[in-house]
Amino acid sequence: MTRRDALIHLIDSLHAEIAALQTSDIAALECATAAKLAGVEAVAANDDQPLDEELRGLAGEAQRLNETARIYVNLMAANVRRRIDQLGGGGLPAYRPGIAAAPMRMAYSA
Repeated sequence: MTRRDALIHLIDSLHAEIAALQTSDIAALECATAAKLAGVEAVAANDDQPLDEELRGLAGEAQRLNETARIYVNLMAANVRRRIDQLGGGGLPAYRPGIAAAPMRMAYSA
C-alpha cells in the first residue's frame, strides 16, 4: 500500500468514525476506530516516501477530520458528565440558603 492509498484509507475511516459518532452507533464506531488505527499504522509504515502537494493535502484533510471526531467525543463526554452530575445530585447546592443559613434568634431575659 502506498502512502497515498494509506491516507485515503485513513480519511475514509475518519468519515465512518464521525458518522458513527453522530448516530451513536457503537458497533460502527468500533469498526471505524479499528480501521482508523490500521490506517495510521499504514501511513506510518510508508513515512519514508517524500511528501508532495497531494499527500500534504490528504494529510491535512485527515488532520481536520480527526479534529472533528475529537470535538464530537469531547461534546459527548461533557454531556455524559453533566448527566451523571444531575443524576448523582452533584448539581445541587449542599445547603439551601435561607433555611440552613437563617440567622438564629436568641431570647433575652431582662
